[in-house]
Amino acid sequence: MGCSTSITKNQVNKSEKAIKAAILIQRWYRSYMARMEMRRRYALSIFQSIEYAEEQSQLQLSNFFTFMLDHFTQADGTDPDTGCHIFSSAAVCSSASSDPAMKDYERTIEVPASHHGPHLCFPLTVADTDVLLQAFKNRQQLHARYVIQLFHETRKVLQQMPNITHLSTSYAKEITICGDLHGNLDDLLLIFYKNGLPSEENPYVFNGDFVDRGKNSIEILIILFAFLLVYPNHLHLNRGNHEDPIINLRYGFTKEVLRKYQCHGQTILHLLQDVYSWLPLATIIDSKVLIVHGGISDTTDLNFLNLFQRSKLKSVLRPPKTRTGTFSELQEAQLEAARHQLKEVKKRCSGQHVSNKEAMRLASVSGGRREYSSREKPEDRYSSHPYLEVQHSQPCSATTSHASPELTNKEWKQVVDILWSDPKPQNGCTPNKNRGGGCYFGPDITARLLKRYNLKMLIRSHECKQEGYEIGHYGKVITIFSASNYYEEGSNRGAYIKLNPDLIPRFVQYQVSKSTRKQTLLQRVTAIELSALKCLREKLYAHKSELIAAFRHYDPNNTGKISPTEWASAMESVLHLDLPWRTLRSRLVYTAQDGNIEYFSSFEDLEIKLPIKEVHSSLVETLCRYKADLEIIFNMMDRDNSGLISIDEFRQTWKLFNLHLKINIDDESIDNLARSMDFNKDGSIDFNEFLEAFHVVHKFENKCRS
Repeated sequence: MGCSTSITKNQVNKSEKAIKAAILIQRWYRSYMARMEMRRRYALSIFQSIEYAEEQSQLQLSNFFTFMLDHFTQADGTDPDTGCHIFSSAAVCSSASSDPAMKDYERTIEVPASHHGPHLCFPLTVADTDVLLQAFKNRQQLHARYVIQLFHETRKVLQQMPNITHLSTSYAKEITICGDLHGNLDDLLLIFYKNGLPSEENPYVFNGDFVDRGKNSIEILIILFAFLLVYPNHLHLNRGNHEDPIINLRYGFTKEVLRKYQCHGQTILHLLQDVYSWLPLATIIDSKVLIVHGGISDTTDLNFLNLFQRSKLKSVLRPPKTRTGTFSELQEAQLEAARHQLKEVKKRCSGQHVSNKEAMRLASVSGGRREYSSREKPEDRYSSHPYLEVQHSQPCSATTSHASPELTNKEWKQVVDILWSDPKPQNGCTPNKNRGGGCYFGPDITARLLKRYNLKMLIRSHECKQEGYEIGHYGKVITIFSASNYYEEGSNRGAYIKLNPDLIPRFVQYQVSKSTRKQTLLQRVTAIELSALKCLREKLYAHKSELIAAFRHYDPNNTGKISPTEWASAMESVLHLDLPWRTLRSRLVYTAQDGNIEYFSSFEDLEIKLPIKEVHSSLVETLCRYKADLEIIFNMMDRDNSGLISIDEFRQTWKLFNLHLKINIDDESIDNLARSMDFNKDGSIDFNEFLEAFHVVHKFENKCRS
């Protein structure tokens, strides 16, 4: 009996040890996974904060050009035709080409027999959509003739559709709802592979943001528009905030079209701008589920949105002009600066008498000689940039608002709110300061709108979510995002919704995997984290002088050290990214033994590889910080899309840029930089190479690679 008792005790002890070991392992694993999740979440927070900051910059730049167009051209008596194409970032002066003119243009484009891409025959059939899908899988390109014809036919179909599309699940078992695709063709192909192609039995709703950021935006539009023509009652498209010609200037779609369709790219962009304006604004399923791209506000009026003429709004970033005729103090200051700029340009014109119109022209686009690339002849080019060109058939007027003089501020604001807004967990409706447009709406705003229109649920997109979707506002708001690997490979999943007649959403997640499938969790998270930190460090370098000034505010004795709290406060006061700086501290700076932050270590890993030595450090920092804005201004001035800019145009680009941001960079520094960048002394600068030359280099990263 004694032996039996001893054996039982030993077994109990072993069991207890096994349980304790299992608990320890479980605790370690949970702690490990929590750390991985925290690292992944703050990496996504970095990416998202920088993305929203870029959107703010775009809105500020657009507001500047809007103000210049609306007020400067009139107040100074400048010729309206000139002001229109200089200061407008969209073709605001005329509508797209008429149907007869477009058909005549199509007939002038021949598809050569040697063309190896897909061939289409209109009206399209299911066979044509299969041909397109197979061609794009094989990286073939659709000929410009077919693209223009496809977009032309799409516009005619969209013109027959209401502002708000009403669907019913009674005609199909389920409706599939997809979010942002952002030019990621692999995601769209994977959705079709998993869920089936659009058809009468398999209807789809695509909720905007088809283009920008990704490399295959034009292919996504072609596929979606082709299925729309084949199944106009079973494939539905909502407009997103990136279906906007001004947004496309910054985020890559304009470049993509002009690169892939050099001769006819401008015509495609002009036509597409009109197609954008005819995209429906919302979809309602079974009178219970509202689908919009961004969200709502406390003033959202679905009845109003359903009635106004949506095609009047070509770009949300071009608001209707105020009719009061009065200026705020800020606008008066901008106007005075603009007048001064005009006088300065006149003074530089060799002492000759120059009219306002001529001075404006010289201040922007035609100051020097223009060269053409070897791929195109001058006569093959169009007269201006696609978003600045004024069509000859309809002269522009300075009193013309964005798309039509009838566009009202209420109409504009209603569309801005549904395209740009984001949900928040707190009650209320506040301006969306992170993005710079739309609002943040709380659960009370959602509940009020759903009750008012007898709805059950709001489905929206617009925000990257780690799992591809997110449920908020007590289950009343669903965010769906369909572009996987949005920021970095492995950063997030994509997802789509299957909505059945019971209106119970079923989420399908996926991730396009190339190399991440072979990596461990630690390797995937580390890669995402390093990429996010790299972007953030570049942001630090671009604001180096401001950050150092903020650090020294807390360091009057110039010790080079400040407390962690002071460091975090200084970082946020300059960058305004709303990031967990204390958590990020160990990845960005060194901590001294006394616990203080050695703030100069923030920039230790960064430098600028300069193509020339004669550049002032403050100018270099400005170039890094406002690289995207400079590129947009240059693209507006590059009338022939040659990629070359004359030295005089280079100077005037900077003058316009200084006027926008009120940066004090003297003319001598700009002139020296311009002459230095003219390597072959032919009077022209390759502006894209110029911008690329001034980029941040991560020294430690390069050492590791070597």
